Amino acid sequence: DILRYHVLLQYFSWSDLRQIPPSGVLVTTLLQTTGRVRSNFGAVNITRDPLTNSITIQSPAPFSPSNVTVLSLIKTLPYNITILAVDSLLVPYDFNLLASETRPPLGLNITKALIDGHNFNVAASMLAASGVVDEFEADEGGAGITLFVPTDDAFGDLPGNVKLQSLPADKKAVVLKFHVLHSYYPLGSLESIVNPVQPTLATEDNGAGSFTLNISRVNGSVAIDTGIVQASVTQTVFDQNPVAIFGVSKVLLPREIFGKDSAGVTSKPGNAVVGTRVQPPETSPSPENSAGFSGPASHLSSPPGFREEITSKGGRYRMQSCIVTVCCIGLVLVV
Repeated sequence: DILRYHVLLQYFSWSDLRQIPPSGVLVTTLLQTTGRVRSNFGAVNITRDPLTNSITIQSPAPFSPSNVTVLSLIKTLPYNITILAVDSLLVPYDFNLLASETRPPLGLNITKALIDGHNFNVAASMLAASGVVDEFEADEGGAGITLFVPTDDAFGDLPGNVKLQSLPADKKAVVLKFHVLHSYYPLGSLESIVNPVQPTLATEDNGAGSFTLNISRVNGSVAIDTGIVQASVTQTVFDQNPVAIFGVSKVLLPREIFGKDSAGVTSKPGNAVVGTRVQPPETSPSPENSAGFSGPASHLSSPPGFREEITSKGGRYRMQSCIVTVCCIGLVLVV
């Protein structure tokens, strides 16, 4: 948390710092996003002395004893990252650095906790088979972890075109890691989370900005949006610092794997098959070529009186043709 307090969630170039007003600006830090600090004490106040142009960073708490002065610019990547050297350690308000960390290791068996939950057998078997559960349990000793575990019903409700079980082992492990945050978040912290876009364990393996979850509060419950599905937290399976396990209503499908044209989704075949020649519709036979429109087909397709009308019209047409022919012969003879 001390290290998180040194990470500002806003880009400042060296010239930006020189333009900060003497009254200062309040900037959120990575610590504020954990929800473990009250009020805005996870933020910092950056001020500039107009006479010396020195930049000072300190806690927004009144009379905070902890403050640092910016010494120099170490590195900047425009509009993305700036690294600054400061003259001392920045300590959040109400932190006691002398207090020893006496919390014993939890040693939680995640698979057993899921089986004891009676509604997470599919997830428990997948975690055990993949081996990633060992990695999760190893992370308990650090900042902790938060797991979002789909219920058995959630696996049963997967669309037919999502082939989760047929994924290669490495991609299946990525999907499982996509369900885990690399920090301990009790339910109250999730409900009041400041930065909704959260990296997952899959983010650490695949690069910043990928495999993130959007966490927000919707209709009184915690909603988790992957860009493809939106799930909600349905229950608390386990919550003891540094591990929180929550049941969720849907399998969290990352768009990087299950998005459009990805390998994890099988397209549903349409009515036409590629490479098959489409036959044109059959043309109904003409009255002259039909066998008198006899048989059941003509009976079904011809309305009453239609056959007689065709026959009478054909007779008149032949009579008129004969008359015209005789007249033409007579004309030739006369000439």
